[in-house]
Amino acid sequence: MKKTKHQILTLERYLPYRLSILSNRISANIAETYSDKFGLSVTEWRIMAVVGEYPNVSADEVSVKTQIEKSMLSRAITKLLHRSLLEREFGPKDKRRSMLRLTATGLSVYDEVVPISYDYERELLKCFSDAEKDQFSELIDRLYQQAESIS
Repeated sequence: MKKTKHQILTLERYLPYRLSILSNRISANIAETYSDKFGLSVTEWRIMAVVGEYPNVSADEVSVKTQIEKSMLSRAITKLLHRSLLEREFGPKDKRRSMLRLTATGLSVYDEVVPISYDYERELLKCFSDAEKDQFSELIDRLYQQAESIS
C-alpha cells in the first residue's frame, strides 16, 4: 500500500484561525463588562455603537457596517427596542424601510459604555508603541481590503 503525503495545516499559525481566536478572546473580555454592567451582549453593543455614531441608520446599513448576520441582527434589534434603548421610525413612503436611533435611555447607556470601550482598547494596545499602533491599524485596513478583493 502506498502512503499518500498530506499537507498538514498548523492551525495555531494559520492566520484566519488566529484572528478568529483573538477576536473571540477580546470579545469575551469586553462582553463580561457589557453584560454585567449594562445587560448587553457584544452584538447589541455593536448595534448601539453604530446607531450612536450614525443616528437614523437603517438595519441594512447596520448589517453592512457590523457584518452581523441578518437574523442575529434582527433578534438583537428587537431586544434593544423592547428594552427601550433603540427606537424605530418607519419611512413615510416605504414602511419596510425603517430608521433606527438611540432613545434617551439608550443614549445614556451609550455615553457610559463608550469610555469603557476606549479604556479597554487603550489597555489592549498598551503593548504597542504609537508607531506600532498606527502601523497595526494600517495593516488591518489593508488585510480587510485584500479579503474583500478575494471574496
